[in-house]
Formats: sequence, structure tokens, C-alpha cells
Amino acid sequence: MTQDTKDFIPLRIAVLTVSDTRSLEDDRSGSILAERLTLAGHELADRRIVADSVAEIRRCVFGWIARPEVDVIVTTGGTGFTGRDVTPEAIEPLLEKRMDGFASLFQQLSFDKIGTSTIQSRATGGVAGGTFIFILPGSPGACRDAWDGILAAQLDHRHRPCNFVEIAPRLDEGMRRRG
Repeated sequence: MTQDTKDFIPLRIAVLTVSDTRSLEDDRSGSILAERLTLAGHELADRRIVADSVAEIRRCVFGWIARPEVDVIVTTGGTGFTGRDVTPEAIEPLLEKRMDGFASLFQQLSFDKIGTSTIQSRATGGVAGGTFIFILPGSPGACRDAWDGILAAQLDHRHRPCNFVEIAPRLDEGMRRRG
């Protein structure tokens, strides 16, 4: 887990907060993600809040997937078990490849902070249309943990032994052959 002397490659990252009660002014989790990604040198490609609705979440995420100027999507909120928590159900059908390792590592980091309560989160990740997508819980602590403990390194081209940035240009290889 080292960084070499390569130049930093900024990514364009969109942040989606899923909530019926938040606005941009009081969205702490979305603000934490936007602040951390820009401090790391990335560009905030877009930031939105949508209601806990499969259709609204899917419409926003699908729109970002279709935009070549969005490299990564990070969502926050809607990963619990209540009836309103529908973010995984909205996004997982869009994924071409799941990222089970992200979910496992997030659970490990979360366990170190909140113990067995981590089982109440359905955080996950994957790839759709050449875009990395990370589905995070709505708590500010979970967003900090995911960014600081996983995403900051994996979205940095200099991180070794490997990172998401170096494989991003090849994400749609199979799609070109099948299409």
C-alpha cells in the first residue's frame, strides 16, 4: 500500500444523497464526501439529493452513468432495512459487475468503529457503463470511513499495488466485443 511518483489523475465524481428529509444545506454526509473528494484533488462532477424512491434514484444514477464526464458515483443513504431504504434495490440491477470486496472491507472497517451494528448496513459497490458506483450508508461517520479507509486510496492512480484508476479505461472491453 504505497504511492509511487506518478502524477495524480483527478477523477470526476458525482455524489448522490438519498433522503426524504435532507437539503443541500443540512446534508452532512454528502458534504463530507464532496469536501473529501475535492481536498484529494478530484472534481465534484455533480451533487444531488433525491427522495427514497427506486425510480428517482435509478433515474439520477442512470443519467450519470450515461455522462462521459462522470467517472465515479458515490451515493449515501438508503442502505438500511426499513421500508424506505431502497438504494441497493434501485442501483444493483444497473450493475454489470458487483464489487463484493468493497462491501466486505467496508463491513470490516465499520465493525472496528460500531461493532456488530455494521450488519444493519447494505453498503456495496460495482461497475455500470464504465462507471464505478459506491453505495454508502447515510451516516457521516460511515461516509468518512468509506472515503478515508477505502476510496481515497483506490481512486488514486498512485496507490500500489493496484487501484481503480488504472483499470478504468478497460472497464468496457467486454462490452465492445459483445456489442
